[in-house]
Amino acid sequence: MTIALLYGGKSGEHEVSLRSSASVARHVKPGHTLVLIGIDHDGAWYLQPKAVLDDALAGDNPLGLVVDGAALVSAIPGRGLALAGSSSPIRLDVVFPVLHGTFGEDGTIQGLLELSGVPYIGCDVLGSAVGMDKEMAKNLWDRAGLPVVPFVPIRKCDLSPQVLEKARVRSEAAFGYPMFVKPTCSGSSVGTSKVADAAGFDTAVRAALEWDFRALVEPFIAAREIECSVIGNGTVRSFLPGEIVPRHEFYDYEAKYIDPDGAALIIPADIPPETAARVRNVAERAYVAAGLNGMARVDFFLDKRTGEVYLNEVNTIPGFTSISMFPKMCEAGGLAFPDLIDELVNLAIERGKRRSELRFVR
Repeated sequence: MTIALLYGGKSGEHEVSLRSSASVARHVKPGHTLVLIGIDHDGAWYLQPKAVLDDALAGDNPLGLVVDGAALVSAIPGRGLALAGSSSPIRLDVVFPVLHGTFGEDGTIQGLLELSGVPYIGCDVLGSAVGMDKEMAKNLWDRAGLPVVPFVPIRKCDLSPQVLEKARVRSEAAFGYPMFVKPTCSGSSVGTSKVADAAGFDTAVRAALEWDFRALVEPFIAAREIECSVIGNGTVRSFLPGEIVPRHEFYDYEAKYIDPDGAALIIPADIPPETAARVRNVAERAYVAAGLNGMARVDFFLDKRTGEVYLNEVNTIPGFTSISMFPKMCEAGGLAFPDLIDELVNLAIERGKRRSELRFVR
């Protein structure tokens, strides 16, 4: 297979993508061909020289990103990806968008690839959009009878001192302090704040709304952070859950991706077998209810006092760095990183084939 890695991106998680994509490149089995397409901070796509891949494969470096106007890449509806100004598509079998957050994990890239007629790894347009939108995902899960963390929504379009005050009072009555404020559509805890008292509420909301038009207020739960890897299109396969034990105040961006000692990763999680089975069952049901396919990491809170399991969120393009949970949980379940990549490629090709068999024109 010729696999195009699409990485970087116009996102607050750009640097994470550089690390994740380098890790993917180092675990692709011999025999596959890699094509690198880097996306800069402005959203422009560039075909990368071989030296960028060679440098990443030679050590533990993130993938570099060379900006070269002569190597601009365009998506051509119905024809694939090509160098700008050329009508000859770049030869590839599948695209792996190793893009975290906005413009990579929210359905936008997926829609562009659908229009271009290119098979791609991960969730489709609907699953990606729902997975990125924490409020919509929770509404679907609640409707399906799954246990979700309660929330209070806030919208930037009608934000005023009166609305903000009403949201604060409502959140205080429902949750008390501390509480969390986060963007509705963002990932890797970007824009997320832990609020200790009323004085920090407005600042936290405004910080979250820098990253999205909507924000969620959620309670602080004295809980263990449990995660579960799930893959599949129609047939869903989950893996033994793992646990994150943050060494920061909470599992923030730095703890996830920058500080190698930011959290302890315990795989499998040290939880009773019946709890592990419950997590896997809810993870699979959440995956189906949200219309996900390809892959996802499903995140949970396990209440330390009651033992209750709560769905927190899903990540449809989870981290693939050396300290990322998704590939580690798959490996612990018997699916080694190189085999995982092959499985994801096969799922992408399978879904693309099924879609090509549909009728779109009378």
